[in-house]
Amino acid sequence: MQPGYRSFCPDHPAFAIAMAFQPIMDVEARRPIAYEALVRGSKGECATDILARIQAEDRYDFDQQCRVAAIEGAVAAGLRESGARLSINFFPDTVYSPLACLEPTLDAARRLNLPYDRLIFEFSEQANIGDGEHLKIILEAYHCMGFGTAIDDFGAGHAGLTLLGQVRTDYIKLDMALIRGIDQAMPRRMIVEGVMRIADKMGMAVIAEGVETIGEYDALRALGVRYMQGYLIARPGFRCLPPGQLPEEPARAVSA
Repeated sequence: MQPGYRSFCPDHPAFAIAMAFQPIMDVEARRPIAYEALVRGSKGECATDILARIQAEDRYDFDQQCRVAAIEGAVAAGLRESGARLSINFFPDTVYSPLACLEPTLDAARRLNLPYDRLIFEFSEQANIGDGEHLKIILEAYHCMGFGTAIDDFGAGHAGLTLLGQVRTDYIKLDMALIRGIDQAMPRRMIVEGVMRIADKMGMAVIAEGVETIGEYDALRALGVRYMQGYLIARPGFRCLPPGQLPEEPARAVSA
């Protein structure tokens, strides 16, 4: 094990956690393709309160416990029967060895009869990824295991297109800062349109995060965005899988 990392401790007193789940919708098929697991306190406390208690030396244990809690919580809520996948956030800088760090995750998936290809691992563009080589190794190992992968918060950090030149994922999740008010912002629509073209050529699907209004939804539909996540569709459900609701099609006209 690398210096600075410790073995997984699932009963750490700082980690009294549970999970909420928010659907990622295929707006054409009108069904969830996945649920993102979002950490909460055991009584539903917000993620900010939980993350504020995590010390640097606890990040490995916290990352591992979140993975296991996400699988256990999603299966208990009916994920297997839903046909949807489970999207789990992870910290690339806590992964000292992709295969070794997967052991608790794989054990939970096997124990609960959840196929590996039902899992997606997403990391934030704003995460500490160094020169990208370590992240590339992690993603290649995850792909070999059958997992899906996603770049989260795309457009919020400094890496941006440089990151796309270093690693390949299955999904790009557009940061809500690009989505907010996109129906009234031509520059943001042009940026999203450009990312859509790049992603299509690279064989990556685009997910719009933080969709909150009909106007945003309509603008994204007009741009060809098929996968969306946000309060307009469903708020995160604590220990449950919200089905999600979509506006009636066809989409309304996009504001100029």
